[in-house]
Parts: sequence; C-alpha cells; structure tokens
Amino acid sequence: MPLLPGAEPMRRDGGEVGVLLCHGFTGCPQSLRPWAEYLAERGLTVSLPLLPGHGTRWQDLAVTGWEDWYAAVDLELRRLRERCGQVFVGGLSMGGALALRLAARHGDAVAGAVVVNPAVTMPRIQGFVLPVLRHLVPSVPGVAGDIAREGVTEVGYDRVPLHAAHSLWRLLREVRADLPRVTRPLMVLHSRVDHVVSPSDSALVLSRVSSRDVTETVLERSLHVATLDHDAERIFADSYGFITRLTARKTARDGA
Repeated sequence: MPLLPGAEPMRRDGGEVGVLLCHGFTGCPQSLRPWAEYLAERGLTVSLPLLPGHGTRWQDLAVTGWEDWYAAVDLELRRLRERCGQVFVGGLSMGGALALRLAARHGDAVAGAVVVNPAVTMPRIQGFVLPVLRHLVPSVPGVAGDIAREGVTEVGYDRVPLHAAHSLWRLLREVRADLPRVTRPLMVLHSRVDHVVSPSDSALVLSRVSSRDVTETVLERSLHVATLDHDAERIFADSYGFITRLTARKTARDGA
C-alpha cells in the first residue's frame, strides 16, 4: 500500500548523541517530523520510524499488535546504540508509552526520556467491552487531529480498528506495570486540555516512576497533538535543553 503523505520514516545521522522518537496510535511520523527536524538541525542523530500497520490504511493496523509496534522501536533503539554513545527516547501519546517501556526495559542504555501527553490508561468501560466488541464491530471513528492551532492537521486514520485498540489496551497495562522500573531522567510535557488522553495519565506516570531527575511542563495552549500545536516550539526547545543538560553532565563526569 502507498504511504499517506508525511508518513515516511525519517533518519538523520549527526553526532554521538541519538534520539529515537515514537509516534502515536493511528498516527504517523508527520506528527513528530518538525520535532525530529529541530533536533537534527542541532547536530543530533535522529530516528523517527513508521510503526507497523500505520501510515497506509486502517485495515493494515487491524492485523498488527503492540508486540509489533514495540519490536520496531526496540530494534531502532538498538541500532542507535550501535551508532551513538548516548541515546534518548521520546514520544507522543502511545509513542510516549512505548518510550517509557524502552526506558524501563533498557535501563542505563537509555540516557533519558521525553514524553508528550503520554497514554498509559484507557477508559475503564472500553477495557471491559473491547474483548467482545472487537469481534462484532471492526472499527470506530478515529481520534486523530486534536489540535487547537487553526490550519494545522494531523495525518492519521479516520477509523480505529478495534482489534488494534484491544492490543493497545494490553500494551498500556504492561507499561503501567513497568513504570517503577523507569529510573532514568524524565521530562513529561502535557496539555492542560486534551480530548484524547486525560492529563491524569501524566500524573500517573509522575507518581509511579522511580526517576529522581524529573521535569514536568504544563502546555497551556495546545490540545493532544501538542507537537503540531501552539506549544510545539516550547516542546522542541525544552527537550533539546533537557538533552544537552544531561549530555553535558555526563561529559563533566567522564572527564572528572
């Protein structure tokens, strides 16, 4: 199947510091491309993969699951580790959940994590009905495009396949269980108003991780897809500042 415009993965080789960015459920790299380009322009090695089942048509997503999505970013992290001395992970929504799982599972191999409106829960009623409903209804209306900024759109599916939604529910359950294993420096940026993921998900992340170096930023002017919204430049600049602070700390420590 041909890719949707903007769904192409992105890889830019730069210096010894790498960043892996993970897009959200039913979305594609388009939602994170400006962030990836911002970091690449400042000399970082950046990878923004297209997750399996995404970027084409929703029917392709229906035959994939969270293990496929996680395997893709896990492989990309390992590739970046071969190329770079330090690797950071980041993501939006489900991509934030994938980044948190990478941080939990890879430990010191991840230098730090930056998550934007991370998804770690689904409404309880959905969790109860999905196992049955997915066999009766193939899809429901999509969730892409929650953006306050006029004239800006997100490239994503207009339908959510329920088999994939059920797999997402299982992923988020795994991520919640893994949160205490997240010990690396963490930056959480979340919108005050979000029609897709409740801001309480970010509060849950902050309350359960074991990281000692934690930064929280509330985005006042953006909705869910904040990386394309009014606060995008702040996300880009703050994440770059977070990365440079930590790399400078490691350089000073190694030189001591």
